[in-house]
Amino acid sequence: MFRNSITLFRLFGFRIGIDASWLLLAILIVWSLAVGYFPWAVPGQSARTYWVMGVAGLIGLAFSIIVHELAHALVARRYHMPIRGITLFIFGGVAEMEDEPTSARAEFWMALAGPAMSFLVAVIFWLAASAFAGPAPPAGEAAAPTPAVAVLAYLAFINGILALFNLVPAFPLDGGRILRAALWGWRGDILWATRIAAGAGSLFGFVLIALGLFTAINGNVIGGVWWFVIGLFVRAAAAGHLQHQTNRSVLAGVPVSRFMRRDLVTVPPDLPLDRLVRDYALRHYYKEFPVTQDGKLVGCAGLAAIKALGEADLSRQTVGSIMQACDDDNTVSPDADSARALEQMQRTGKTRLLVVRDGELVGVLALRDLLNFLAIRTDLEDLPPTAKDTLRPETRARA
Repeated sequence: MFRNSITLFRLFGFRIGIDASWLLLAILIVWSLAVGYFPWAVPGQSARTYWVMGVAGLIGLAFSIIVHELAHALVARRYHMPIRGITLFIFGGVAEMEDEPTSARAEFWMALAGPAMSFLVAVIFWLAASAFAGPAPPAGEAAAPTPAVAVLAYLAFINGILALFNLVPAFPLDGGRILRAALWGWRGDILWATRIAAGAGSLFGFVLIALGLFTAINGNVIGGVWWFVIGLFVRAAAAGHLQHQTNRSVLAGVPVSRFMRRDLVTVPPDLPLDRLVRDYALRHYYKEFPVTQDGKLVGCAGLAAIKALGEADLSRQTVGSIMQACDDDNTVSPDADSARALEQMQRTGKTRLLVVRDGELVGVLALRDLLNFLAIRTDLEDLPPTAKDTLRPETRARA
């Protein structure tokens, strides 16, 4: 999901990273705290103090988001669900799951862990703010919070809001995952449960968009735009995950060999690079080719490696000089689940996977073939029931 994120550190074995979009959020948070919230909460301080408070608030918020996602990740590990890492991005943070939850029970506890941790952190910050605030003032006198107390109180408040917001039963929020887990456990149908939870997410996103427009019309343009963008994100994420789950349900259990192409275009390692470009790339329109020798797959060679050579004489270099070893990112077994193969393509950005059995190249799996199959299945779902009944079982299985 975030292939260009920067790793900050590792915590409990999980990679903690930051996406470039987080920088925009960080600037907005520090600015709004230093210019708006803290001057209102603690009047009479210097501008420098407010900016220091804003940075402190940002650091505390980043910590809060990380521990929220870390709670998800730790429970996911408990239920044997791989997590690639935790990434901060413009809409907060995310624990990047490599696969769907293993069961409704696993998803329920994993989803609940995040808001529970946020509530706990809110209590801790509130207790710290109370301790630094000292004794209560005499009756009738208002307490003047110190900068440290104001920051701690803000973090207690924001963690409470984070927990409550995430409990809204709308996918992809934690509450939506809890809803999906409950429905999944009740009916045993994860696709049906995803449709309900994603529908709630789409509706909630529309509410946020309407709230953003209302807020902007009433003068708070920045706040309105922010709610509007969050609403768009929620709707897009809900629709995207529903499509992902639909694809997974259609392709699950179907082997890669069903879709792979057997008309292979391979190149030998001793082929000159000028011929690779002229006789293969410009004829077959592929950017990368499998390299085989004596029937075995020995590597991959493509235009990216040729471009990296610069001004080199292509007629004097061979495919073997630029080929790279094939790995788990661009190879798959013919017996592998097609749903997993599609997820592999989406994760790595590959549009073709080499299908390999015992070191021998037996086929190529193209992304467009999988997408065409899914499009046909979607179209068939729109047929009238009487038309569906006329399809032979084996035809339905193919389409």
